[in-house]
Amino acid sequence: MMFDGFKFYGSATVGTKGQIVIPASARDEMKLKEGDKLIVVRNPRGCVMMLMKAETLEEMIEGMQTKLGMVIESAKELKENSKNLNKGKE
Repeated sequence: MMFDGFKFYGSATVGTKGQIVIPASARDEMKLKEGDKLIVVRNPRGCVMMLMKAETLEEMIEGMQTKLGMVIESAKELKENSKNLNKGKE
């Protein structure tokens, strides 16, 4: 079932050792296999927990670093262009 972009896979029960079983349909769609590392995060209010493949988080961070580098370069260019325009007005 989908709700506002979120998909509901079912429920999981926390066992005596704190372990949960991720529903098979979620494991299949996420291509999870034994030994995969998952990152566990929660929202600021503490009412939602998410699991994310560690490699996915790494890819997201690398992408953000690339985009941030592009923004920094653009800001430098704008600053330089602004200096050149101001020099021309003198």
